[in-house]
Amino acid sequence: MKPPITATLTWQGDLRFAARAGATETILDSDGAAGPSPVQAVALALAGCMAIDVADIVTKGRHAFTALEATIVGQRREEPPRRFVGFTLHFTIAGTVPDHVMERAIQLSRDKYCSVWHSLRQDLSFETSFEVRP
Repeated sequence: MKPPITATLTWQGDLRFAARAGATETILDSDGAAGPSPVQAVALALAGCMAIDVADIVTKGRHAFTALEATIVGQRREEPPRRFVGFTLHFTIAGTVPDHVMERAIQLSRDKYCSVWHSLRQDLSFETSFEVRP
């Protein structure tokens, strides 16, 4: 079993916290000015988890790429709790990566590897898309 994740948040004033996990630190800020808000951090974590998986799977498949960008849009409820109700995640990759390789990498991340996705409510709408640029 993997060891638990430990994080410490230290109040910095207003609605800002220094967030430390392991050797890294960032700021969580309610209004997203000094750092991402907690809700933005969730969206970043999902996009980051999937992007890391896709990059790893494509690289292990020995397909060359020179750039990879992931853009996520999270839809939220209007009323509290303003939880996410859906995500759209789009990947743009530059290089010689066949479409079927990207499709498989995204599907593997979503179905098997992305621990962030599997930690969220599974009733969320989640659409993915990609484009390959030479």
